[in-house]
Amino acid sequence: MKPTTDRMLNRIKDVYMFIHDHGIVTTQDLVDEFGITPRTIQRDLNVLAFNDLVSSPCRGSWTTTNKRVKMTS
Repeated sequence: MKPTTDRMLNRIKDVYMFIHDHGIVTTQDLVDEFGITPRTIQRDLNVLAFNDLVSSPCRGSWTTTNKRVKMTS
């Protein structure tokens, strides 16, 4: 994999784990935590939502779904 792809996948994994550990978070919480733009966070959330790993119970808030995930290091 390209280094940029590997970095993106690691960031998406970190975003998922942050949401999982904190329950419900806002998009702004993620921007503040990871220090990246709201647009980048939105793209990461779109990947997670497309794979049914997160959902948005109300606009701007995110939580993990009940889908089981096997995490690797």
